[in-house]
Amino acid sequence: MSVKKEASGRHSVQVEVEVPGTPEEVWQAIATGPGISSWFVPTEFEERDGKPVAVTLNFGPGMESRSVVTAWDPPRTFAAEAPGWVPGSPTIADQWSVEARGGGICVVRVVHSLFASTDDWDNQLEGTESGWPAFFRILRIYLTHFRGQRSAMMQWIAPAPGTVAEAWETLTGALGLNAVSVGQRWSAPTGVPSLSGVVEHVSQSPCSALLRLDKPGPGTAALGAVSFGGQSMVTLSFYLYGNEAAETVARETPLWEAWVQERFPTPAETSKSE
Repeated sequence: MSVKKEASGRHSVQVEVEVPGTPEEVWQAIATGPGISSWFVPTEFEERDGKPVAVTLNFGPGMESRSVVTAWDPPRTFAAEAPGWVPGSPTIADQWSVEARGGGICVVRVVHSLFASTDDWDNQLEGTESGWPAFFRILRIYLTHFRGQRSAMMQWIAPAPGTVAEAWETLTGALGLNAVSVGQRWSAPTGVPSLSGVVEHVSQSPCSALLRLDKPGPGTAALGAVSFGGQSMVTLSFYLYGNEAAETVARETPLWEAWVQERFPTPAETSKSE
């Protein structure tokens, strides 16, 4: 991965993925609120006179990102601009495109760019670039198996003791995932809320796994362990699909909430129990 630098001062990174579907079907997945919410984060488009003018991504409480739509040409491309990552940083421009390749395959491409006279922001671009492959794997599963279906999401990020590798070992051990391989059918052990499916991806660096679920309903589970602010964290994201997705999320959320709090209590909860 590398940042492309131009004489004009434009710095950019590009990421792309091949996915199944017609351009119109893929466009629905990458350029609508329900579509993006089905594989990334909860998303809403603002419209004026029937045309999108802004898009808001919700990464969690107090972590919303709003971009102004600057170009809109369905089902081929759209672009948006957002304020920089911190006060004083350059504006970030995002361009999404869909390119038909034949055989029922399209290429989804995203380019992030900014203008700067120094390389001070290149690490931010590289960090953004490195995050997309994991989400694009979820997009590919969605378009392959659940294209056009309704979706609902539940997600947790919790602190874990030790290193990232140790946090990952704790999470995968608790879920019975510490010795699985791609293509293997798997079910969580007793004591874990209903969870089973097929392993689609697993990695030790970065620490991550992607499961195509049949329980608690059709969907995808993305699991991981990361370092955030010097603290090891485990992440659990569940994307459920179909007409019963919202009902399933409502039913399962308190079960997973209790499980996460028991296995990965916050420091305050730990001190209360001692």
